Amino acid sequence: MLRSVRNNALSILFLVLFAVALMGQSIAGFLENNDELTQHAQPPIGFVEFITSSEFVVDVAENWQSEFLQFFLFIAATIWLVQRGSPESKKPGDEGPGDDRDQKVGRYADADSPEWARRGGLPQVLFANSLLLVMGSIFLLSWLAQSLAGVVVYNSENAEHGQAAVAWLEYLSTPDFWNRTLQNWQSEFLAVGTMIAFSIFLRQRGSSESKPVGAPHYQSAEESQ
Repeated sequence: MLRSVRNNALSILFLVLFAVALMGQSIAGFLENNDELTQHAQPPIGFVEFITSSEFVVDVAENWQSEFLQFFLFIAATIWLVQRGSPESKKPGDEGPGDDRDQKVGRYADADSPEWARRGGLPQVLFANSLLLVMGSIFLLSWLAQSLAGVVVYNSENAEHGQAAVAWLEYLSTPDFWNRTLQNWQSEFLAVGTMIAFSIFLRQRGSSESKPVGAPHYQSAEESQ
């Protein structure tokens, strides 16, 4: 068991951090929500009712969709675009999906390669693009969840101010929806862009996200090996 934990320590760490942060967010949001209800002379709600409410779901979903969009675009962009000197990029000249020999598919697959890598046709095509497909699907589903929960919150606020409710499609064109969306997108794009640029000139010894400390700035991670 200890060996299994060691071999999967990175995934386990971030799953634990995710669970702790989500729980902390739910508790803080629950307390803040009940404070606001009390200030408006309304009865507080229970914890389970809060975490199943549109207010909580929209806050969680709008963060999730921006994170998965970030990785979806980054994975797709690194197929065809390069950044000379960055360990986050392939070296110049390696643009594109690569040939079967490089990708170890079909007759070039290793004995222990995944089964779908050895098959041809649609199964191999799906497996060859499975990372993008899953990341994109999670992005779309979380964006849908954000919009569905967001329209409920939006209409609830409209009702408090005596304004008419809007339909889901109408909500998608409102400033509220795009403000919630774009405020997360811009931060994610900035984070990825700076990581790519900083990793050209800066180092972190021992990290797989960094080139070797002594590698020249112009070299990518592949060129420095």
